[in-house]
Amino acid sequence: MQPIFPMEPISCDIIPQGPDWIAQVKWDGVRVLTYSDDLGVRLYNRKLNERTLHYPEIAAIDSYCTAHSVILDGEVIAFGTDGKPSFYEVMRRDGLRRMEKVPQLQKVVAITYMIFDVLYLNGEWVTSYSLSERQHMLSTIIKPNPHIQLVENFTNTDALFDVVQAQKMEGIVIKDLNSRYVMNKKDPAWQKKKVYRDLIAVIGGVTVKNGIVNSLLLGLYDKDGAFWYIGHAGTGKLTQQDWRTLTEQIQPLFRPDRPFANLPPRTADTIWLQPELTAKIHYAEWVPGHSLRQPSIQAIVNIPPHQCTLE
Repeated sequence: MQPIFPMEPISCDIIPQGPDWIAQVKWDGVRVLTYSDDLGVRLYNRKLNERTLHYPEIAAIDSYCTAHSVILDGEVIAFGTDGKPSFYEVMRRDGLRRMEKVPQLQKVVAITYMIFDVLYLNGEWVTSYSLSERQHMLSTIIKPNPHIQLVENFTNTDALFDVVQAQKMEGIVIKDLNSRYVMNKKDPAWQKKKVYRDLIAVIGGVTVKNGIVNSLLLGLYDKDGAFWYIGHAGTGKLTQQDWRTLTEQIQPLFRPDRPFANLPPRTADTIWLQPELTAKIHYAEWVPGHSLRQPSIQAIVNIPPHQCTLE
């Protein structure tokens, strides 16, 4: 069995409704497909990088799956100290490069494999079966344990999103129960709606392409007045005219040294600025160490910089 690129959801603003649509929690982890046959078990992520040695809990497939041969699709997650899935924690396992450290790290970072689909079962491709039928197959072959769980369906899609948003989790995936599994592409039969949070950050530097600003280095002040770098952002809602206007605005703010108390990564082409301009930022979560995950620029705003503080 050769590894495949998995089916991906498209993003949506409006949650699909109807009796054939169900919602699942969008677990903030690492997508992993499990391939098992007579030759053994292999794990691959969505970019087809092998992860078999990273997750021996999943590679021990006889402990949770009764199928003779199977391809499972799911998300590997790890929980933070707040009891919520933490991308930072799971990346401590997924980013490991010295495999001899896996047994030690297993004791520190426990993982759970959240299985939500099956593509191949006992010698047969089942991707043409409906999602409802594939989920029934999963329920007959998977025996959950502390490291292996089946993802739950919710019929009240709006209510699930409200709960996930209140808990500050990543979001939801909404799926058509009649849909087949489409490999190697995104498909509207699966849709995702992410939960984003907002903050106002101060611009402490920029990068430029072809004479126009194309990304921002963002920071916040601590209670002692120190200015801390929290992330780069280059995507979002700014138009080309907004970027040109910003390029003009920064001209009087150039400075020779960085304004941040900490050193940002990738600073070779950075233009440092006096921290006087502010921007509204969407982000997915805080990563330990004062940094934002998936920051997205919503607007340049007129907020006094020293009101932009770490909480």
